[in-house]
Amino acid sequence: GGIRMSVKITALEAENVKRIKAVALTPSPTGLTIVGGNNNQGKTSVLDALAWALGGDRFRPDAAQRDGAVAPAHLKVKLSNGVVVERKGKNASLTVTDPTGRRSGQQLLNAFVEPLALDLPRFMEATDKEKADILLRIIGISTELHTRDMEIKALYDKRTFTGQLAAQKKHFAEELISYPDAPEKPVSASDLIRQQQEILARNGENQRKRQQFHELARQRDEALEEMHRLDERIAELTAQREEVSKKHTLLFTQAMDASKTAEQLQDESTAELEASIRDIEETNRKVRANLEKSRAEDEAAQYDSEYKRLTEAIAQKRADRMALLNGADLPLPGLGVEDGALTYNGKHWRDMSGSDQLRVAAAIVRRLNPDCGFVLLDKLEQMDMTTLQEFSAWLEAEHLQAIATRVSTGSECQIIIEDGMVKDAETTLPPVTEKPQQKSWTKGAF
Repeated sequence: GGIRMSVKITALEAENVKRIKAVALTPSPTGLTIVGGNNNQGKTSVLDALAWALGGDRFRPDAAQRDGAVAPAHLKVKLSNGVVVERKGKNASLTVTDPTGRRSGQQLLNAFVEPLALDLPRFMEATDKEKADILLRIIGISTELHTRDMEIKALYDKRTFTGQLAAQKKHFAEELISYPDAPEKPVSASDLIRQQQEILARNGENQRKRQQFHELARQRDEALEEMHRLDERIAELTAQREEVSKKHTLLFTQAMDASKTAEQLQDESTAELEASIRDIEETNRKVRANLEKSRAEDEAAQYDSEYKRLTEAIAQKRADRMALLNGADLPLPGLGVEDGALTYNGKHWRDMSGSDQLRVAAAIVRRLNPDCGFVLLDKLEQMDMTTLQEFSAWLEAEHLQAIATRVSTGSECQIIIEDGMVKDAETTLPPVTEKPQQKSWTKGAF
Protein backbone atom coordinates (compact mmCIF):
# COMPACT_ATOMS: atom_id res chain seq x y z
CA GLY A 1 0.00 0.00 0.00
CA GLY A 2 1.00 3.64 -0.36
CA ILE A 3 2.73 5.32 2.54
CA ARG A 4 -0.35 6.73 4.14
CA MET A 5 0.06 7.96 7.67
CA SER A 6 -2.08 5.26 9.16
CA VAL A 7 -2.45 5.08 12.92
CA LYS A 8 -0.09 2.87 14.95
CA ILE A 9 0.09 1.99 18.63
CA THR A 10 3.06 3.71 20.25
CA ALA A 11 2.64 2.59 23.87
CA LEU A 12 0.48 0.52 26.21
CA GLU A 13 0.31 0.53 29.98
CA ALA A 14 -2.03 -1.85 31.74
CA GLU A 15 -2.70 -2.74 35.36
CA ASN A 16 -5.07 -5.30 36.85
CA VAL A 17 -6.72 -6.25 33.55
CA LYS A 18 -7.57 -9.97 33.32
CA ARG A 19 -4.24 -11.72 34.17
CA ILE A 20 -2.13 -8.57 33.93
CA LYS A 21 -0.70 -7.16 37.15
CA ALA A 22 1.36 -4.42 35.53
CA VAL A 23 2.65 -4.33 31.96
CA ALA A 24 4.21 -1.50 29.96
CA LEU A 25 4.89 -2.09 26.26
CA THR A 26 6.36 -0.05 23.41
CA PRO A 27 5.69 -1.95 20.18
CA SER A 28 7.88 -1.36 17.13
CA PRO A 29 6.12 1.03 14.71
CA THR A 30 6.09 -1.43 11.79
CA GLY A 31 6.64 -5.15 11.45
CA LEU A 32 6.03 -7.68 14.17
CA THR A 33 6.19 -7.19 17.94
CA ILE A 34 5.93 -10.57 19.62
CA VAL A 35 4.69 -10.85 23.18
CA GLY A 36 6.00 -14.20 24.44
CA GLY A 37 5.56 -16.22 27.58
CA ASN A 38 4.34 -19.59 28.79
CA ASN A 39 0.68 -20.48 29.04
CA ASN A 40 -1.55 -18.62 31.49
CA GLN A 41 0.97 -15.87 32.19
CA GLY A 42 -1.13 -13.04 30.72
CA LYS A 43 0.05 -12.77 27.08
CA THR A 44 -3.41 -12.83 25.57
CA SER A 45 -4.58 -10.38 28.22
CA VAL A 46 -2.24 -7.83 26.62
CA LEU A 47 -4.17 -8.14 23.32
CA ASP A 48 -7.50 -8.14 25.17
CA ALA A 49 -6.48 -4.95 26.94
CA LEU A 50 -5.58 -3.26 23.63
CA ALA A 51 -8.81 -4.41 21.96
CA TRP A 52 -10.86 -3.17 24.90
CA ALA A 53 -9.08 0.16 25.02
CA LEU A 54 -9.51 0.82 21.30
CA GLY A 55 -12.65 -1.09 20.36
CA GLY A 56 -14.85 -0.08 23.25
CA ASP A 57 -17.45 -2.00 25.17
CA ARG A 58 -18.08 -4.69 22.55
CA PHE A 59 -14.49 -5.83 23.24
CA ARG A 60 -14.73 -5.56 27.02
CA PRO A 61 -13.42 -8.82 28.54
CA ASP A 62 -15.89 -10.86 30.61
CA ALA A 63 -13.79 -10.69 33.75
CA ALA A 64 -12.06 -7.41 33.04
CA GLN A 65 -10.76 -6.86 36.55
CA ARG A 66 -7.84 -9.09 37.57
CA ASP A 67 -8.77 -11.67 40.20
CA GLY A 68 -7.50 -10.61 43.59
CA ALA A 69 -6.54 -7.09 42.49
CA VAL A 70 -7.11 -4.41 45.07
CA ALA A 71 -6.81 -1.45 42.69
CA PRO A 72 -9.27 -1.13 39.78
CA ALA A 73 -8.30 -1.96 36.18
CA HIS A 74 -6.32 0.81 34.48
CA LEU A 75 -5.47 1.04 30.79
CA LYS A 76 -3.59 3.67 28.85
CA VAL A 77 -2.84 3.45 25.11
CA LYS A 78 -0.91 6.09 23.15
CA LEU A 79 -1.39 6.28 19.39
CA SER A 80 0.86 7.68 16.67
CA ASN A 81 -1.64 10.44 15.82
CA GLY A 82 -1.25 11.81 19.34
CA VAL A 83 -4.53 10.44 20.63
CA VAL A 84 -4.37 9.02 24.16
CA VAL A 85 -6.97 6.48 25.25
CA GLU A 86 -7.42 5.79 28.94
CA ARG A 87 -9.79 3.57 30.92
CA LYS A 88 -9.73 3.73 34.67
CA GLY A 89 -11.77 3.79 37.84
CA LYS A 90 -14.45 1.45 39.13
CA ASN A 91 -16.51 1.56 35.91
CA ALA A 92 -13.43 1.58 33.69
CA SER A 93 -14.85 4.72 32.07
CA LEU A 94 -13.24 5.84 28.83
CA THR A 95 -11.32 9.05 28.25
CA VAL A 96 -10.05 9.79 24.76
CA THR A 97 -7.89 12.88 24.42
CA ASP A 98 -6.80 14.07 21.01
CA PRO A 99 -3.68 16.21 20.42
CA THR A 100 -5.65 19.43 20.19
CA GLY A 101 -6.66 18.80 23.79
CA ARG A 102 -10.30 18.16 22.98
CA ARG A 103 -11.71 15.16 24.75
CA SER A 104 -13.72 12.83 22.62
CA GLY A 105 -15.18 9.38 23.00
CA GLN A 106 -15.40 6.12 21.09
CA GLN A 107 -16.63 7.97 17.94
CA LEU A 108 -13.16 9.42 17.39
CA LEU A 109 -11.53 5.99 17.76
CA ASN A 110 -14.02 4.33 15.40
CA ALA A 111 -12.84 6.63 12.61
CA PHE A 112 -9.43 4.94 12.42
CA VAL A 113 -9.77 1.65 14.28
CA GLU A 114 -11.00 -1.24 12.10
CA PRO A 115 -12.89 -3.71 14.35
CA LEU A 116 -11.54 -6.69 12.38
CA ALA A 117 -7.99 -5.49 13.13
CA LEU A 118 -8.74 -6.05 16.81
CA ASP A 119 -10.38 -9.38 16.08
CA LEU A 120 -8.52 -10.95 13.17
CA PRO A 121 -9.63 -14.49 14.08
CA ARG A 122 -13.16 -13.42 13.22
CA PHE A 123 -12.07 -12.80 9.62
CA MET A 124 -9.97 -15.97 9.55
CA GLU A 125 -12.90 -18.09 10.75
CA ALA A 126 -15.43 -16.55 8.34
CA THR A 127 -16.70 -18.86 5.60
CA ASP A 128 -15.03 -18.90 2.18
CA LYS A 129 -17.99 -17.02 0.78
CA GLU A 130 -17.94 -14.32 3.49
CA LYS A 131 -14.23 -13.76 2.91
CA ALA A 132 -14.77 -13.52 -0.85
CA ASP A 133 -17.66 -11.11 -0.32
CA ILE A 134 -15.55 -8.82 1.86
CA LEU A 135 -12.78 -8.79 -0.76
CA LEU A 136 -15.16 -8.12 -3.66
CA ARG A 137 -16.91 -5.40 -1.68
CA ILE A 138 -13.71 -3.51 -0.95
CA ILE A 139 -12.44 -3.71 -4.54
CA GLY A 140 -15.91 -2.77 -5.76
CA ILE A 141 -16.48 -5.36 -8.49
CA SER A 142 -18.77 -7.85 -6.76
CA THR A 143 -21.84 -7.27 -8.96
CA GLU A 144 -19.87 -7.27 -12.23
CA LEU A 145 -18.09 -10.45 -11.20
CA HIS A 146 -21.36 -12.09 -10.18
CA THR A 147 -22.83 -11.25 -13.60
CA ARG A 148 -19.80 -12.82 -15.35
CA ASP A 149 -20.08 -15.91 -13.17
CA MET A 150 -23.77 -16.34 -14.02
CA GLU A 151 -23.01 -15.96 -17.77
CA ILE A 152 -20.22 -18.53 -17.55
CA LYS A 153 -22.51 -20.96 -15.72
CA ALA A 154 -25.25 -20.53 -18.34
CA LEU A 155 -22.75 -21.24 -21.13
CA TYR A 156 -21.46 -24.30 -19.27
CA ASP A 157 -24.97 -25.70 -18.88
CA LYS A 158 -25.75 -25.03 -22.54
CA ARG A 159 -22.50 -26.68 -23.61
CA THR A 160 -23.17 -29.75 -21.44
CA PHE A 161 -26.62 -30.11 -23.04
CA THR A 162 -25.18 -29.61 -26.56
CA GLY A 163 -22.50 -32.21 -25.83
CA GLN A 164 -25.15 -34.75 -24.82
CA LEU A 165 -27.18 -34.02 -27.95
CA ALA A 166 -24.08 -34.28 -30.17
CA ALA A 167 -23.30 -37.67 -28.66
CA GLN A 168 -26.88 -38.89 -29.14
CA LYS A 169 -27.02 -37.71 -32.77
CA LYS A 170 -23.65 -39.26 -33.54
CA HIS A 171 -24.78 -42.54 -32.02
CA PHE A 172 -28.04 -42.40 -33.98
CA ALA A 173 -26.17 -41.74 -37.26
CA GLU A 174 -23.81 -44.66 -36.57
CA GLU A 175 -26.73 -47.04 -35.99
CA LEU A 176 -28.33 -46.25 -39.38
CA ILE A 177 -27.63 -48.73 -42.21
CA SER A 178 -26.24 -47.45 -45.51
CA TYR A 179 -25.96 -48.97 -49.03
CA PRO A 180 -22.73 -47.92 -50.80
CA ASP A 181 -23.87 -49.49 -54.13
CA ALA A 182 -27.19 -47.65 -54.35
CA PRO A 183 -27.44 -44.70 -56.78
CA GLU A 184 -27.37 -41.18 -55.30
CA LYS A 185 -30.84 -40.16 -56.51
CA PRO A 186 -34.11 -42.15 -56.53
CA VAL A 187 -34.65 -44.06 -59.81
CA SER A 188 -37.69 -43.11 -61.92
CA ALA A 189 -40.27 -45.82 -62.60
CA SER A 190 -41.88 -43.79 -65.39
CA ASP A 191 -39.87 -45.35 -68.24
CA LEU A 192 -40.84 -48.83 -67.21
CA ILE A 193 -44.40 -47.80 -66.51
CA ARG A 194 -44.58 -46.19 -69.95
CA GLN A 195 -43.56 -49.50 -71.58
CA GLN A 196 -46.10 -51.26 -69.45
CA GLN A 197 -48.82 -48.80 -70.47
CA GLU A 198 -47.97 -49.36 -74.14
CA ILE A 199 -48.56 -53.09 -73.64
CA LEU A 200 -51.81 -52.36 -71.83
CA ALA A 201 -52.90 -50.04 -74.63
CA ARG A 202 -52.08 -52.73 -77.16
CA ASN A 203 -54.05 -55.16 -74.98
CA GLY A 204 -57.17 -53.16 -75.74
CA GLU A 205 -59.99 -51.59 -73.87
CA ASN A 206 -61.36 -52.43 -70.55
CA GLN A 207 -63.93 -55.17 -70.56
CA ARG A 208 -64.39 -55.39 -66.83
CA LYS A 209 -67.16 -53.70 -64.99
CA ARG A 210 -66.41 -50.00 -64.62
CA GLN A 211 -67.55 -50.32 -61.03
CA GLN A 212 -64.80 -52.78 -60.19
CA PHE A 213 -62.25 -50.49 -61.85
CA HIS A 214 -63.47 -47.50 -59.78
CA GLU A 215 -63.35 -49.55 -56.65
CA LEU A 216 -59.76 -50.60 -57.33
CA ALA A 217 -58.78 -47.07 -58.34
CA ARG A 218 -60.29 -45.72 -55.14
CA GLN A 219 -58.38 -48.30 -53.12
CA ARG A 220 -55.24 -47.41 -55.04
CA ASP A 221 -55.69 -43.70 -54.25
CA GLU A 222 -56.33 -44.54 -50.62
CA ALA A 223 -53.14 -46.58 -50.57
CA LEU A 224 -51.31 -43.62 -52.10
CA GLU A 225 -52.63 -41.26 -49.41
CA GLU A 226 -51.83 -43.75 -46.71
CA MET A 227 -48.35 -44.06 -48.19
CA HIS A 228 -47.87 -40.29 -47.91
CA ARG A 229 -49.06 -40.31 -44.33
CA LEU A 230 -46.67 -43.09 -43.48
CA ASP A 231 -43.86 -41.21 -45.21
CA GLU A 232 -44.10 -38.55 -42.52
CA ARG A 233 -43.52 -41.15 -39.85
CA ILE A 234 -40.90 -42.91 -41.89
CA ALA A 235 -38.32 -43.22 -39.10
CA GLU A 236 -40.63 -45.35 -36.98
CA LEU A 237 -42.71 -46.97 -39.70
CA THR A 238 -40.38 -47.83 -42.59
CA ALA A 239 -41.43 -51.48 -42.47
CA GLN A 240 -45.15 -50.67 -42.58
CA ARG A 241 -44.52 -48.33 -45.51
CA GLU A 242 -42.89 -51.17 -47.44
CA GLU A 243 -46.08 -53.24 -47.01
CA VAL A 244 -48.41 -50.48 -48.19
CA SER A 245 -46.06 -49.70 -51.05
CA LYS A 246 -46.27 -53.30 -52.22
CA LYS A 247 -50.05 -53.15 -51.84
CA HIS A 248 -50.04 -49.98 -53.94
CA THR A 249 -47.98 -51.57 -56.69
CA LEU A 250 -50.30 -54.56 -56.73
CA LEU A 251 -53.46 -52.42 -56.78
CA PHE A 252 -51.91 -50.29 -59.51
CA THR A 253 -51.35 -53.38 -61.62
CA GLN A 254 -54.80 -54.71 -60.77
CA ALA A 255 -56.34 -51.39 -61.71
CA MET A 256 -54.51 -51.55 -64.99
CA ASP A 257 -55.61 -55.14 -65.41
CA ALA A 258 -59.16 -54.10 -64.72
CA SER A 259 -59.01 -51.86 -67.74
CA LYS A 260 -58.22 -54.74 -70.06
CA THR A 261 -60.28 -57.53 -71.47
CA ALA A 262 -59.77 -61.05 -70.27
CA GLU A 263 -58.15 -62.38 -73.44
CA GLN A 264 -56.01 -59.24 -73.74
CA LEU A 265 -54.76 -59.96 -70.22
CA GLN A 266 -53.56 -63.28 -71.43
CA ASP A 267 -51.99 -61.76 -74.57
CA GLU A 268 -48.91 -60.39 -72.89
CA SER A 269 -47.28 -60.79 -69.50
CA THR A 270 -46.14 -57.81 -67.45
CA ALA A 271 -44.40 -59.98 -64.86
CA GLU A 272 -41.01 -58.79 -66.04
CA LEU A 273 -41.98 -55.14 -65.65
CA GLU A 274 -43.54 -55.81 -62.25
CA ALA A 275 -40.25 -57.26 -61.16
CA SER A 276 -38.46 -54.16 -62.48
CA ILE A 277 -40.87 -51.90 -60.60
CA ARG A 278 -40.31 -53.93 -57.45
CA ASP A 279 -36.57 -53.49 -57.95
CA ILE A 280 -37.08 -49.75 -58.20
CA GLU A 281 -38.90 -49.76 -54.84
CA GLU A 282 -35.96 -51.59 -53.28
CA THR A 283 -33.37 -49.29 -54.90
CA ASN A 284 -35.25 -46.20 -53.81
CA ARG A 285 -35.54 -47.54 -50.27
CA LYS A 286 -31.74 -47.79 -50.20
CA VAL A 287 -31.34 -44.30 -51.63
CA ARG A 288 -33.66 -42.95 -48.91
CA ALA A 289 -31.70 -44.83 -46.23
CA ASN A 290 -28.43 -43.30 -47.49
CA LEU A 291 -29.94 -39.79 -47.53
CA GLU A 292 -31.25 -40.27 -43.99
CA LYS A 293 -27.87 -41.43 -42.73
CA SER A 294 -25.99 -38.50 -44.26
CA ARG A 295 -28.61 -36.09 -42.88
CA ALA A 296 -28.09 -37.60 -39.41
CA GLU A 297 -24.30 -37.27 -39.78
CA ASP A 298 -24.66 -33.60 -40.78
CA GLU A 299 -26.82 -32.96 -37.75
CA ALA A 300 -24.29 -34.60 -35.44
CA ALA A 301 -21.49 -32.53 -36.96
CA GLN A 302 -23.53 -29.34 -36.45
CA TYR A 303 -23.98 -30.05 -32.74
CA ASP A 304 -20.31 -30.90 -32.52
CA SER A 305 -19.24 -27.54 -33.94
CA GLU A 306 -21.77 -25.74 -31.68
CA TYR A 307 -20.09 -27.51 -28.73
CA LYS A 308 -16.70 -26.21 -29.87
CA ARG A 309 -18.09 -22.70 -30.31
CA LEU A 310 -19.49 -22.75 -26.76
CA THR A 311 -16.14 -23.98 -25.45
CA GLU A 312 -14.44 -20.96 -27.04
CA ALA A 313 -17.13 -18.65 -25.64
CA ILE A 314 -16.53 -20.04 -22.14
CA ALA A 315 -12.77 -19.55 -22.48
CA GLN A 316 -13.34 -15.96 -23.61
CA LYS A 317 -15.73 -15.24 -20.71
CA ARG A 318 -13.26 -16.72 -18.24
CA ALA A 319 -10.51 -14.55 -19.69
CA ASP A 320 -12.74 -11.46 -19.36
CA ARG A 321 -13.46 -12.43 -15.77
CA MET A 322 -9.75 -12.84 -15.01
CA ALA A 323 -9.06 -9.49 -16.63
CA LEU A 324 -11.72 -7.94 -14.42
CA LEU A 325 -10.03 -9.34 -11.30
CA ASN A 326 -6.54 -8.54 -12.55
CA GLY A 327 -7.56 -5.01 -13.38
CA ALA A 328 -9.07 -4.51 -9.93
CA ASP A 329 -7.05 -2.74 -7.28
CA LEU A 330 -6.37 -5.75 -5.06
CA PRO A 331 -5.17 -5.40 -1.45
CA LEU A 332 -2.62 -8.10 -2.23
CA PRO A 333 -1.32 -9.30 -5.63
CA GLY A 334 -2.40 -12.90 -6.20
CA LEU A 335 -5.76 -12.57 -4.48
CA GLY A 336 -8.75 -13.78 -6.47
CA VAL A 337 -12.25 -15.17 -6.25
CA GLU A 338 -12.98 -18.58 -7.76
CA ASP A 339 -16.53 -19.97 -7.64
CA GLY A 340 -17.44 -17.53 -4.90
CA ALA A 341 -14.46 -18.46 -2.69
CA LEU A 342 -11.40 -16.40 -1.85
CA THR A 343 -8.12 -17.64 -3.40
CA TYR A 344 -4.51 -16.53 -3.01
CA ASN A 345 -2.01 -17.55 -5.71
CA GLY A 346 -4.63 -20.06 -6.87
CA LYS A 347 -5.07 -21.71 -3.46
CA HIS A 348 -8.24 -21.84 -1.38
CA TRP A 349 -8.10 -20.67 2.22
CA ARG A 350 -7.84 -24.17 3.72
CA ASP A 351 -4.86 -24.96 1.45
CA MET A 352 -2.90 -21.78 2.27
CA SER A 353 -0.01 -21.80 4.71
CA GLY A 354 -0.64 -20.16 8.09
CA SER A 355 1.52 -17.19 7.16
CA ASP A 356 -0.27 -16.71 3.81
CA GLN A 357 -3.58 -16.74 5.66
CA LEU A 358 -2.30 -14.04 8.02
CA ARG A 359 -0.90 -12.03 5.14
CA VAL A 360 -4.25 -12.16 3.27
CA ALA A 361 -6.21 -11.30 6.42
CA ALA A 362 -3.91 -8.41 7.32
CA ALA A 363 -3.99 -6.98 3.79
CA ILE A 364 -7.77 -7.14 3.58
CA VAL A 365 -8.26 -5.64 7.05
CA ARG A 366 -5.84 -2.87 6.14
CA ARG A 367 -7.84 -2.09 3.00
CA LEU A 368 -11.12 -2.11 4.95
CA ASN A 369 -9.80 0.90 6.85
CA PRO A 370 -6.53 2.31 5.45
CA ASP A 371 -6.26 4.65 8.45
CA CYS A 372 -5.84 1.67 10.75
CA GLY A 373 -2.14 0.78 10.67
CA PHE A 374 -2.09 -2.16 13.05
CA VAL A 375 -3.48 -5.65 13.64
CA LEU A 376 -3.57 -7.82 16.76
CA LEU A 377 -2.71 -11.51 16.33
CA ASP A 378 -3.08 -14.22 18.91
CA LYS A 379 -1.24 -17.58 18.98
CA LEU A 380 1.54 -17.34 16.41
CA GLU A 381 3.22 -20.50 17.69
CA GLN A 382 2.50 -22.43 14.50
CA MET A 383 4.98 -20.21 12.62
CA ASP A 384 8.62 -21.23 12.40
CA MET A 385 11.41 -18.63 12.60
CA THR A 386 11.81 -18.24 8.82
CA THR A 387 8.08 -17.69 8.37
CA LEU A 388 8.01 -15.19 11.25
CA GLN A 389 10.83 -13.23 9.63
CA GLU A 390 9.15 -13.28 6.21
CA PHE A 391 5.85 -12.16 7.71
CA SER A 392 7.53 -9.39 9.66
CA ALA A 393 9.40 -8.19 6.54
CA TRP A 394 6.14 -8.14 4.61
CA LEU A 395 4.43 -6.15 7.37
CA GLU A 396 7.28 -3.64 7.35
CA ALA A 397 7.11 -3.27 3.58
CA GLU A 398 3.38 -2.63 3.96
CA HIS A 399 3.99 -0.14 6.82
CA LEU A 400 1.81 -2.30 8.99
CA GLN A 401 2.25 -2.88 12.70
CA ALA A 402 1.31 -6.24 14.21
CA ILE A 403 1.28 -7.04 17.90
CA ALA A 404 1.16 -10.78 18.37
CA THR A 405 1.39 -13.39 21.10
CA ARG A 406 3.28 -16.65 21.00
CA VAL A 407 3.74 -19.46 23.52
CA SER A 408 7.51 -19.10 23.72
CA THR A 409 10.21 -17.47 25.81
CA GLY A 410 12.72 -17.49 22.95
CA SER A 411 14.76 -14.66 21.49
CA GLU A 412 12.17 -14.01 18.76
CA CYS A 413 9.93 -12.43 21.42
CA GLN A 414 10.51 -8.71 21.96
CA ILE A 415 8.89 -8.97 25.38
CA ILE A 416 8.14 -11.84 27.75
CA ILE A 417 5.21 -11.83 30.16
CA GLU A 418 5.62 -13.83 33.34
CA ASP A 419 2.90 -13.95 35.97
CA GLY A 420 1.16 -10.82 34.66
CA MET A 421 4.37 -8.76 34.55
CA VAL A 422 6.99 -7.92 31.96
CA LYS A 423 9.92 -10.21 32.75
CA ASP A 424 13.12 -8.27 33.68
CA ALA A 425 11.19 -5.05 33.06
CA GLU A 426 13.91 -2.82 34.52
CA THR A 427 16.57 -4.04 32.09
CA THR A 428 14.77 -4.66 28.85
CA LEU A 429 12.01 -2.04 28.57
CA PRO A 430 12.47 1.69 28.16
CA PRO A 431 10.32 3.50 30.75
CA VAL A 432 6.97 4.23 29.17
CA THR A 433 5.87 6.91 31.63
CA GLU A 434 7.65 9.51 33.73
CA LYS A 435 9.84 7.98 36.41
CA PRO A 436 7.84 8.70 39.59
CA GLN A 437 4.73 7.12 38.14
CA GLN A 438 6.74 4.05 37.14
CA LYS A 439 7.68 3.48 40.81
CA SER A 440 4.22 3.75 42.28
CA TRP A 441 3.06 1.59 39.44
CA THR A 442 5.43 -1.25 40.21
CA LYS A 443 4.53 -0.96 43.86
CA GLY A 444 0.79 -1.09 43.10
CA ALA A 445 1.27 -4.42 41.42
CA PHE A 446 2.30 -6.28 44.54
